[in-house]
Amino acid sequence: MFANSKQLAGASWGVLKQDKELMAIPVIGAAVCGGIAAAIGLVVYSTLDTTTDAAGQTSTQANPAAVALLIIGVLIIAVISQLFAGAMVAGADERFEGGDPTIGSAFSKAMTRLGPITGWTATNATVGAILNALRDKAGFLGDLVVGMIGAAWNIATWLVMPVIIIEGVGPFAAVKRSVVLIKAKWGENIVSQVGFGLLGLLLIVPGLLVFGALSAALPILGLPLLLIYLAIVFTVLSALGAIFRTALYRYAVGLPVGDAFSAPMLASSFGAKKAGR
Repeated sequence: MFANSKQLAGASWGVLKQDKELMAIPVIGAAVCGGIAAAIGLVVYSTLDTTTDAAGQTSTQANPAAVALLIIGVLIIAVISQLFAGAMVAGADERFEGGDPTIGSAFSKAMTRLGPITGWTATNATVGAILNALRDKAGFLGDLVVGMIGAAWNIATWLVMPVIIIEGVGPFAAVKRSVVLIKAKWGENIVSQVGFGLLGLLLIVPGLLVFGALSAALPILGLPLLLIYLAIVFTVLSALGAIFRTALYRYAVGLPVGDAFSAPMLASSFGAKKAGR
């Protein structure tokens, strides 16, 4: 898996180097989501019930209004996060088509898919909530089964965002289309052989060691540098992941993917599940 991930990440980086301005999309997305999260946090906090006991100590408790606002806020942040992911896919697809994408053109395309993106966010969140609820109630074997279902869902929906952005269909049609494309190209009993998260971990650990040590010795300098380093790693990985998914979609439907990716490289993204897995 590591060799595949490294090779595909390198190919995705080759595409990103042609349009470095697109790297600003996940940066802007993180900033916007962070700002909205802070605002929602303040609103939710202001709606909490406050009580003061006989000793004069004040405590706060959640109420239905605060819970409802929190749920709505989380959904809003999730939709915005997916919108920015869609913008990255739009920019990558424009580059694969031979165009010269900009932040504006990428967002313009993504905004035309806001409805389907919202529907997909709600669908994915619902499935995730159901799986988490089942996992909490399941025993050891049940937890394994739920984990397998979650992994299958992740693979089945791997191409949903590119399908929504490029084909312009709704969330349910996009899930169906993603399943059809993956089955047609890789078969049914498959597992992912790509893990950008592993690459991210390998990049994060050295930063944690270096800047963590610096933070212990000189917090005023080390901590900001650590946060900046982590932000850079997550930004780059987010951009590379969107480019890879777009390339994988285009490969699955028979569209050109430029010189950075090769057919054998993309074909190795998924492999047959081995017995006992």
